[in-house]
Amino acid sequence: MHYRIREVDGCDPDIATMINRLHLIAFPGEVPIRTDGGWWWLAWNGENDKPIGFAGLWPSSRFAQTGYLCRVGVAPGHRGNGLQKRLIRVRERKARSLGWHWMLTDTVPTNPASSNTLIACGYKTYVPSKPWCRNGAIYWRRDLD
Repeated sequence: MHYRIREVDGCDPDIATMINRLHLIAFPGEVPIRTDGGWWWLAWNGENDKPIGFAGLWPSSRFAQTGYLCRVGVAPGHRGNGLQKRLIRVRERKARSLGWHWMLTDTVPTNPASSNTLIACGYKTYVPSKPWCRNGAIYWRRDLD
């Protein structure tokens, strides 16, 4: 399948609605994430020009020159096509353009697909001195230099 990814304005109400809709599709039952900060991308299915994925990047609230991969979601019918890797890479490019040196994120043990994608993209697990997520979270970081 052919996908295109473009940066979007998460503060735009129409874009925020699209991201929230995709969030509910990708993560049924979870509260959608705020889109009024950071940087956001939508992935589009080139066959019917329909948004099928999203990703966000926030500046880390804990570390200077560090980005936080805040959320990524891909509609179930489009998973397994390398889209999550592409969404990681566009956020890394943005982080480098901002002069950032590190990327951080976290996953839950019940989502091995995301963990495997992070490993494939060069992320390593680590134990932060002050964990910020729920118990059992797996913390990841990558040096961008």
